[in-house]
Order: sequence, then structure tokens, then C-alpha cells
Amino acid sequence: MAWAVGGTCAFVGLLAVVLGTVTLRTGWVLPTARRHVTRPGLHGLGALFMGTSILLQGLVHLGILAAVSWEARVLGEIGCLFTGLLLIALSHLLPPRRTLEHADPPGA
Repeated sequence: MAWAVGGTCAFVGLLAVVLGTVTLRTGWVLPTARRHVTRPGLHGLGALFMGTSILLQGLVHLGILAAVSWEARVLGEIGCLFTGLLLIALSHLLPPRRTLEHADPPGA
């Protein structure tokens, strides 16, 4: 049964890493989040951080990666998760870079 937990974590983490990479390279965001995301680059970087944390957790649980001390592992995972969460929150909360004033400046 332990392989189910580790395998699920590894799969979800790998999926988040792939989606983060696609967002960084192309700017494409999942349709459920497309309306809310104003900065796709930050969103992709946040997904990459969160996916890496979850993927590493699953790989350590499966025994594929050598386990380091639990303190280092927990602090690293929490740091990656909070960094990713902060970047995703910023991608939703920051105003878009391009506004109508920049697109069509007055006097042009």
C-alpha cells in the first residue's frame, strides 16, 4: 500500500512540473485558471516549485532517492511549497503588465 501513496505523489508532482514547464515556455494556462492568472510566468514558476516538492516527496517515499535527514527534507519541502504558493498567489493578485494606456498611448 505504501507504493500507492508514493506513486500518487510522484504522479501529481510530475504532472505539476510538466504543466509549469508548459506555462513557462508557451504561456498556456489551464482553462480553469486562465481567467484569474495575470502573469503566466509567475504561475508557471510557482507550479514548477510546488511540483518539484511533491515529486521529491513521492520519490523519497518510494525509496528511489536516498533519504536525507528528516529535518532537511521537511524544511526543503516546506520552503518549496510556500515559495510556489507565494508565486501562484502573486500571479493571481498582481495587475496585468499591459494596460490599455500602454497599448494605445495618448497623443500617438
